[in-house]
Amino acid sequence: MKFPEPQSLKQISDFLKAKYVGDPSHIVSGMNEIHMVEEGDLTFVDHPKYYDKALNSNATTILIDKVVDCPEGKGIIISEDPFVDFNKLSQHFRPFEAAAGMVSPTAEIGEGTVIQPGAFVGNHVKIGKNCLIHANASVYDHCVLGDNVVLHSGSVIGADGFYFQKRKGETLKFNSVGRVILGNHVEVGANTSIDKGVTGDTMIGDYTKFDNHVQVGHDTQIGRYCLIGAFTAIAGVTRIEDNVIFWAKVLIDKDLVIGEGAVMLATSGTDKSLEGGKVYFGAPAMEARKAWQHMALLRKLPEIWEKVRNL
Repeated sequence: MKFPEPQSLKQISDFLKAKYVGDPSHIVSGMNEIHMVEEGDLTFVDHPKYYDKALNSNATTILIDKVVDCPEGKGIIISEDPFVDFNKLSQHFRPFEAAAGMVSPTAEIGEGTVIQPGAFVGNHVKIGKNCLIHANASVYDHCVLGDNVVLHSGSVIGADGFYFQKRKGETLKFNSVGRVILGNHVEVGANTSIDKGVTGDTMIGDYTKFDNHVQVGHDTQIGRYCLIGAFTAIAGVTRIEDNVIFWAKVLIDKDLVIGEGAVMLATSGTDKSLEGGKVYFGAPAMEARKAWQHMALLRKLPEIWEKVRNL
């Protein structure tokens, strides 16, 4: 997420009432999670395991809970609770805005687009040309839809990411202030939810189609010409490359890469990245022919057991 106006290291530190290390005029142009940072971004780290990763990342400002040497060209903000302070910044720079109507007057609606009665379009949304938004579909604030997009009833574009930090006696929510960006000719089935990025963007490529009852987690990137079957659940921060097909009830764990042209047959699931150009089946998923061989062998186990026990 980029700030409306660039901030200085001192301005950010003063807002948080925190100490800083570095040039007070050092520029902070936005904020992002560690896996999405770029030059000018602020990120946070609150665990020693990830100190080096954050300090050596593309982020040029680090919100951290320890006094450390400031890398050249970067700024450091010392925080007692980086998670909470990161949330304070996101709330400050992109606060919640109550809706003024079913279609916000700040939304930009392209020529030829039809918004059916009962659909909701939030603040600062951009919708391209010749789209069709069916009744009871919802597009949350700041989301972007390309041309010729179809949203079916009950679909939700831009719900909060499922991102929480467990602490003793409480569960803290990580504010979601990112966006969903749908490309051209995307179709989203009934009761499908595509969550926005926490501070970055969830992105769906051109001509990708979703069946009903699909869940897409925060900060996920799905390529072009993909087909996503009903009841599929894709966890956050996953990358699905072009021309991937998921048939019904496919489960994808977080932080994975599914290669171009991969096909996952119905009811398959994976907690590992998968190569492209192959057909997969099972949970955990493996190449379909191998999975079917395993199933055939399992069916023979009772027969084999009878032979063995009678030896």
